[in-house]
Amino acid sequence: MSDYRQDDEILGKAYDAKLMKRLLSYIKPYRKYVVFAILLNIFVAALGPLRPYLTKIAIDDYISNSDYNGLMIISLILILSLLLQSVIQYFLTYSTQFLGQKTLYDLRVQLFSHVQKLALKFFDKTPIGRIVTRTTNDVESLGELFSSGIVMVFSDIFIIIWILGFMFFLDIKLSLVTLSVLPILIYGTFLFRRKVREAYRNVRYHLARLNSYMQEHITGMNVVQIFRKEKDEFNTFSSINADHRDANIKSIFYYAIFYPSVELISSAAIAMIIWYGGGEVIQGTITIGVLFAFVQYVEMFFRPIRDLSEKYNILQTSMASSERIFNLLDNKTFINNPTNPLPLPKIKGHIQFKDVWFSYNENNYVLKNINFEIKPGESVAIVGHTGAGKSTLINILTRFYDISKGSILVDGIDIRQIDKRELRKHISMVLQDVYLFSGTVKSNITLDNDEISLESVKKAAELVGADKFIENLPNKYDEEVKERGATLSVGQKQLISFARALAYQPKILILDEATSSIDTDTEKIIQTAIQNLLKGRTSIIIAHRLSTIQNADKIIVLHKGEIKEIGKHQELLAKKGIYHKLYQLQYKEQEIISA
Repeated sequence: MSDYRQDDEILGKAYDAKLMKRLLSYIKPYRKYVVFAILLNIFVAALGPLRPYLTKIAIDDYISNSDYNGLMIISLILILSLLLQSVIQYFLTYSTQFLGQKTLYDLRVQLFSHVQKLALKFFDKTPIGRIVTRTTNDVESLGELFSSGIVMVFSDIFIIIWILGFMFFLDIKLSLVTLSVLPILIYGTFLFRRKVREAYRNVRYHLARLNSYMQEHITGMNVVQIFRKEKDEFNTFSSINADHRDANIKSIFYYAIFYPSVELISSAAIAMIIWYGGGEVIQGTITIGVLFAFVQYVEMFFRPIRDLSEKYNILQTSMASSERIFNLLDNKTFINNPTNPLPLPKIKGHIQFKDVWFSYNENNYVLKNINFEIKPGESVAIVGHTGAGKSTLINILTRFYDISKGSILVDGIDIRQIDKRELRKHISMVLQDVYLFSGTVKSNITLDNDEISLESVKKAAELVGADKFIENLPNKYDEEVKERGATLSVGQKQLISFARALAYQPKILILDEATSSIDTDTEKIIQTAIQNLLKGRTSIIIAHRLSTIQNADKIIVLHKGEIKEIGKHQELLAKKGIYHKLYQLQYKEQEIISA
């Protein structure tokens, strides 16, 4: 937990010039909107402070002199200034929100594209909830910076400048009296920023815990329910939720103190203005209109200061979020493509492993000195105990991971010299844990590839026997599939994954424990289809049930990451080695089950 907190939640600087420079690069394509918004800000910021000045004129020049016509004119100007401010504010809000949404769109696209390119090694070590948080919560936090922070901060600054300008233009002494409370305000703001910074760190930390816990336990709800852990998990969630609540209440406490304090300081400034300015009015040094204008200016002056404190909070949030986002974007856990990749124009499916060594961690080799050859069109089965390295062989063949030593050749070309997409284009894989996406049956078979026609989909489904249950669905191939195929049985999902693999017409077909989750009747359907599918294709079958691979051209027996035996089914049985022991164990298990 401590590592998670250090990686995700400890905040850096409230303002980081390098991070801000990178953030501003996303605004650069839309700089004309930024310039337009700043110009509007300068203009609209002047309209607010203009009204107290117009009020001063109305009081001193027209009300005092009982000039009704002049009062009507100045009142009309006030109304027009309000209307003009509303119109400009509309365009300002629209342009800043437009800017914010455009930059968020670009950032999300870049993030998603980057995540797609990362190697599986990254996902092995990084919780999914954390990646989702980066592309949702953290990006959304930057939305406030882009739409309400970077540009709108100019509005507050310009308002303060305009107010000070009008105040000093009207009366310098009264302006200095007004500003005498600023040291107290500056100290209070500094103290508020420090306390809020600490409170915000805790809020983000507990929010991350909450998100992570929710994501993990909703995904594993079937395990929670089958082991009757609802009450325990609820109590744990309640505890985490309470921590998050308390952290938020603590942050709210500081806001509850700061804003009334600003109001108190503002009221003190107004009292000083009335006291000092009232005396000046009595002595005839200033007019009642100036005093009235200053009271309005003081009320206006502290509003943008409060807003700037809120902008600081937005800035701090954005700096923390951007740091985490850029840490993800700067992650270089890639399986790099060659600079000048070699083409695979007419792949035959000839596979060779030559002195291959592989480790997920340095020096802890999972595969050792692997040597074998699969000729075009051959069907090869890989067997062994759990953890022997069977699935790892597939992962390095498809370049989900790069090997540590040796070479893997496809049609005589080292796969590290082939573009990853070009290599994988010729490989289809069916896994034990089938993943279906929200959509339709058809879209899950084609993965929205427009080049695969409905006829091809139906043909693939027919070959694997999936057409029988699909045709019985209310909407057939347009039947909606829920998340992860929740409305389908395990066997149906597996059949769809078979159809998906076939629809792409691969030259190399990989079946990784593809029939281990299927009932006997469904397995018979698939086994019949598989015999037809393997014709003309190089196939690698990782099988738990040895009865399903007896007709394989070659069986490779792995043990603790090394190849111990290679041969056909009967040959390996005759050797009385590891394969024979595995077969005997399964035969006895089947006898026990049958009994």
